[in-house]
Amino acid sequence: MTTPTTADIPLPQTAAIIGAGPAGLMAAEQIASRGYRVEVFDAMPSVARKFLLAGIGGMNITHAEDYHHFVNRYGSASRWLQPILDDLTPTQLREWIHGLGIDTFIGTSGRVFPCDMKAAPLLRAWLHRLKAQGVVFHPRHRWTGWENSQAQLPVGASQAWCFDTPDGTIQRSFDAVVLALGGGSWARLGSDGRWAPWLQQQQVDIAPLQPSNCGFDVAWSDFLKERFAGTPIKHIQLSLTDTQGKHWSRTGEFVVSEYGIEGSLVYALSAPLRERLKQASANPDTAGTTGQPLLTLDWLPHSSLADIEQKLRQGKKGLSFANLLRKKLNLPAITSTLLRECCPQLDNRDIPAVARALKAMPLTPQQPRPINEAISSAGGVQASAVNPQLMLNAMPGVFVAGEMLDWEAPTGGYLLTACFATGKRAGCGLADWLATSASPNNPPRHLLPEQP
Repeated sequence: MTTPTTADIPLPQTAAIIGAGPAGLMAAEQIASRGYRVEVFDAMPSVARKFLLAGIGGMNITHAEDYHHFVNRYGSASRWLQPILDDLTPTQLREWIHGLGIDTFIGTSGRVFPCDMKAAPLLRAWLHRLKAQGVVFHPRHRWTGWENSQAQLPVGASQAWCFDTPDGTIQRSFDAVVLALGGGSWARLGSDGRWAPWLQQQQVDIAPLQPSNCGFDVAWSDFLKERFAGTPIKHIQLSLTDTQGKHWSRTGEFVVSEYGIEGSLVYALSAPLRERLKQASANPDTAGTTGQPLLTLDWLPHSSLADIEQKLRQGKKGLSFANLLRKKLNLPAITSTLLRECCPQLDNRDIPAVARALKAMPLTPQQPRPINEAISSAGGVQASAVNPQLMLNAMPGVFVAGEMLDWEAPTGGYLLTACFATGKRAGCGLADWLATSASPNNPPRHLLPEQP
């Protein structure tokens, strides 16, 4: 039997990953493990810039809460995301991280972190594994669309894909592609949403990109901004009713900033609050007709109205309003100023009215902050535009993963988990697609004869 020479052996098929964040790298790992050549392209000088930045304050990988509750954190996207998350649950994601030699622990809030709290060691171990699998990286390669894409011709993986590089513009063709370019937040780290009009031109349905996990503008007075900007407000509760009539309440803390409000508690409610503001903007004649504010603050969520009134009545004669709140209710100095800003008609001598204001102080956010300031983004490629393997219906051989897809979630490990999980699904989907479309003259690497 004649042993095939190198010249006789066809090259394995090539998959491109465009975007080197967690979703793209996870897709690359799945495809490379199946024997295909994988090339990763990214506009930045190095991979996973946003992932590394997120890890500076403590790398929150996932969350250890009950899985049913975990899945429901993705809101309206939970139904189509759950089968994808089922293939990489939080527990399985932790096991995958442990396989890289990185130990994890569960914090008191249920959030899961690497034991050293850093992203860099995890990323280094992961890149070492990927390079050992033969994955090739191309930094400073910014995808700029397709050759002749302006002609609105059907585009697929084999089309000429254009990249701006330090050596000029190049064109490449691939057997299949995973797009993992992120959403629209943090443009300086590569997630700029520039891809959206290119895909729309190819008849891909895309929901507009919007800020998520973001702060909101509030028209504070100059006095409040000068004296209290940057003040954290702790152990309180924020509440609102969303556009579907569902009531949301979250306890925790947020920060009064110069522009308005920000911080973990605000981020947790950013999605329903953003949609309420959008609804009010679209229907200005009906906004506020119920007399209910969009957002309310309970300064003392664990105290009843009656208890608050009783303590307020114990104040000594001549005690200032600010000192009354501080001494009898242990409230911070900013409380009286915020009450004056948010309840300008409030009579400080009316104890029942003050107690009601403390239990439901109205806040008047005007709009979310710009998307480039947001932690993440909502919108993107709609679920109806992809098949269960996350391949674009309009572009055979092109898959999508990560924040490019139309889902959003609060902070707490949910964002990264879905990025990893959709990356895994897209990578496995691409490998399966190549396996079924491979020809005898162009098989995947694991079907090639062994070289002597």
